[in-house]
Amino acid sequence: MPMVRELRINGRSLAVTAEDDRTLLGVLRDELGLTGAKYGCGEGRCGACTVLIDGEPARSCVTRLSAVGDREITTIEGLEQDGKLHPLQEAFLETGAMQCGYCTCGMIMSGVGLLRQNPRPSREEIIEAMNGNVCRCGTYTRIMAAVDLAARAIKEGRK
Repeated sequence: MPMVRELRINGRSLAVTAEDDRTLLGVLRDELGLTGAKYGCGEGRCGACTVLIDGEPARSCVTRLSAVGDREITTIEGLEQDGKLHPLQEAFLETGAMQCGYCTCGMIMSGVGLLRQNPRPSREEIIEAMNGNVCRCGTYTRIMAAVDLAARAIKEGRK
């Protein structure tokens, strides 16, 4: 039976009426109109649905609403601040790190999660953090360059 709950999404409290076993991805897209996270594999393996939960990358297609509670959820829509893109979003544009764009939001959210934990990641740390995010177009080299560029921008204070 659906129940009303408050979710903390992108710094706001939003009321949602949904069953506990609904996926976070379904609620974000279908109930709240936050369509940045994409449905890919439905098994948490491709990363297209990645959001941050309490700052950690999480696959929203396998995260049940009951598991979210009062945790802070950040979607790609919540990265922009005062009309300014996140440095990683800027870096994706600058390096041409997207082709078809389907994986882009999940890639960016995984990268943001990494940069929040480790603002100066090594190449190996970037690879490890991005592992599990699938880009069917194969722009991995440019994605890695974008994460590195964003790390440098953050370090230099160009947030």
